[in-house]
Amino acid sequence: MRFRPLIISILAAAALIVDCQRASAQHTLSLVGGTGVSTARFYPSEETRMLWGSHDFGLSWRYYSPKPRFVGAVGADLEYIRRGFSFGYTYTTEIVDEQEIRNYKYYSRRVNSLMLPLVWQPHFYMARNHVRVYLEAAVVFSYNISSTYVYDDEPDKGGGTYDFKTVRDNRFGYGLAGGAGFSLLFGQVEIGVRARYWFGYSDLLKNRNKYYGYTTDGPENPFYYSPLRSPIDNITVCITLGWRFNKSGFESWNVRREKRQRSKEVFKYSLD
Repeated sequence: MRFRPLIISILAAAALIVDCQRASAQHTLSLVGGTGVSTARFYPSEETRMLWGSHDFGLSWRYYSPKPRFVGAVGADLEYIRRGFSFGYTYTTEIVDEQEIRNYKYYSRRVNSLMLPLVWQPHFYMARNHVRVYLEAAVVFSYNISSTYVYDDEPDKGGGTYDFKTVRDNRFGYGLAGGAGFSLLFGQVEIGVRARYWFGYSDLLKNRNKYYGYTTDGPENPFYYSPLRSPIDNITVCITLGWRFNKSGFESWNVRREKRQRSKEVFKYSLD
């Protein structure tokens, strides 16, 4: 039959569309916004302090499994984070009670980064499916868009836009993230709070074995020797506002676990 392949193709496409519509009921899309702190883990160890104002804004997508044996959700986030570090580049000393006290002067650098976490989010529901509590783990990829720097105690020493150099700076990065949070469900709307720790694995700066131009750099580079390792860590707390693409709720709400049948065997104490 001439039209049989066409009919089969149409039926297959229709089945796929129906299945996709069914799957779309398990999706949520959320806005994320918050702030936090940031620092760098230099090696060899350097004097650092937490840098406040690590603002975090973005979008979050989740797909919830319709079967309870796959606990939780998977998804991806696209977030803009203002990361950075504050580095004690020099210090003066004083003796107090026969102990040396170091008074550091700090150089602070902020890095505007685009973050892409791929997230697994196990969770459970409470209060008749009106509260969702979750944990999350993620693999994170990042791209450093731009950067600024300032000498906190000596602003005349330099400050402004940090110009990236291919031979000195890494724009692309990767790491891990983990956190927890909860959401309140009002119909198709979810409002919640999320706390996340971003653990950097890649280096912000290329190490001293790859870059030798630190002696000719301007005030944007405060290091006498480039550190061997320079990953950035962040802790952020965010408010989330999400929309669920399903009026009736998730399928996992309506799946009940089968009760185990008790054994009907009766033990006889008689020896007969």
